[in-house]
Amino acid sequence: MKTIRVTDVILRDAHQSLLATRMSFEDLAPACADLDAAGYWSLECWGGATFDACIRFLNEDPWERLRQFKKLMPKTPLQMLLRGQNLLGYRHYGDQVVERFVEKAAANGMDVFRVFDALNDVRNLTRSIEAVKRVGKHAQGALCFTLSPAHTVESFVEVARRLEDLGCDSLCIKDMAALLKPQPAFELVTAIKMATRLPVHVHCHTTTGVTLVTLMKAIEAGADGVDTSVSALSLGTGQNPTESFHEMLEGTGYSTGLDLEPIVRVRDHFAKVLPKYQAFRTQTVGVDTDLFRSQIPGGMLSNLESQLKQQKAAHRLKEVLDEVPRVRADAGYPPLVTPSSQIVGTQAVLNVLMGRYTQLSGEFSDLVLGYYGATPAKPSAEVVEKARKQTGKEPIACRPADLIAPEWKQQCEKALALEGNNGTDEDVLTAAMFPRVAPTFFKTRFEGPKDPAAPQAAVESAKPAPQPAENAEEPTPAPASPFSGRTRKMAFVIEVEGKRHEVLVEQPV
Repeated sequence: MKTIRVTDVILRDAHQSLLATRMSFEDLAPACADLDAAGYWSLECWGGATFDACIRFLNEDPWERLRQFKKLMPKTPLQMLLRGQNLLGYRHYGDQVVERFVEKAAANGMDVFRVFDALNDVRNLTRSIEAVKRVGKHAQGALCFTLSPAHTVESFVEVARRLEDLGCDSLCIKDMAALLKPQPAFELVTAIKMATRLPVHVHCHTTTGVTLVTLMKAIEAGADGVDTSVSALSLGTGQNPTESFHEMLEGTGYSTGLDLEPIVRVRDHFAKVLPKYQAFRTQTVGVDTDLFRSQIPGGMLSNLESQLKQQKAAHRLKEVLDEVPRVRADAGYPPLVTPSSQIVGTQAVLNVLMGRYTQLSGEFSDLVLGYYGATPAKPSAEVVEKARKQTGKEPIACRPADLIAPEWKQQCEKALALEGNNGTDEDVLTAAMFPRVAPTFFKTRFEGPKDPAAPQAAVESAKPAPQPAENAEEPTPAPASPFSGRTRKMAFVIEVEGKRHEVLVEQPV
């Protein structure tokens, strides 16, 4: 009987997907002993949006959170989600910063690094994967799954081969939007297993309602592991329930090897603490099969509606929804995952309200010009030319991080000058990734964690996170507005996976 590796994501992606990443360590810690005893292959507990949420909303040191997780769960490998050259921030970082981050994450307790790039540009993964291998940890290279004419079984297999060549220990098919149907999963896993010698893990969300079957077909094709979440925090925009997956395998020749007794205690614990997070629970519930056609996540849709209402253009929602796939095609079919989903959605709104590509957001210009990496297909030549003229930038074909000068020394100097900085490399990395949020966090860290359910904390925590401000240190900024006359600014906010992104666009008046 084959034992399927199970990674439980309840300590990270589950509450990121369902509770806007607001769960405090105080409410996570009591479940750790039982999670450690259940027999998981790994426990995802760090990375993604948790780092940002810790310092922005919870007044928790994310490095200390990791150290405590390691103390509480010494038997089970700890896992994180790492955005390649973006680390956990919102721009590409210099290679020195990437290498130092991996070193420090490993030293503080991280064992398995799941590394992905939003465009599946393997060049953006090279340094981080090499760094993981240097510190002797497990490098899991991820392929972002999506649907488009540019995404075929052959194209995904080519990415898998390149990740194997980089030295990855395993591969992950990352289906962040629940788009992977059962039969395509069977075909994709079969092809990857034939082309590589690496274990294959499958990560699915459940928004479309088909992915528990997807996991079964993937296993039948040879998949070695899956992601699940204890049922108290599962389904909807989250993941498939661990208990359901375990029971599904009965009589199939496969098993999880998990002990359900401690998992039931974990379930009961989270069921008790969930009510205090009601203010942060996603409004996207149930099943949405429209996602197969639109590929627009529910949070992104609701915020498009909100922004159109603010612009007194709510009646134009259908036009925007129709425009999203056209913009995505013009941009070279990027997977709609952070940050490309926000970039494409915002540009679709601009096209509908202002006319097609009469104004490009800075982020969209950078996307089509290559500053995020190589898109799966070539962007529209007409759109690229408009982006070039508007920004004054030339298209690039190199790895974007090659344009970044060594910055570790500079980041050290900036961080050490901040009040409350403790002088560690960990604080330097925190300040480098979140230069606008870290100064406030360093000043208030001594006060200890905030209760996210406290009335005032909940009000503050529900405020939009000004994330584009983190791009203030972007190494290749666009020049000032090309307009010579008066302008007005329009704000667009899109939320995906519990994270709000605001884009300001200047329009001539």
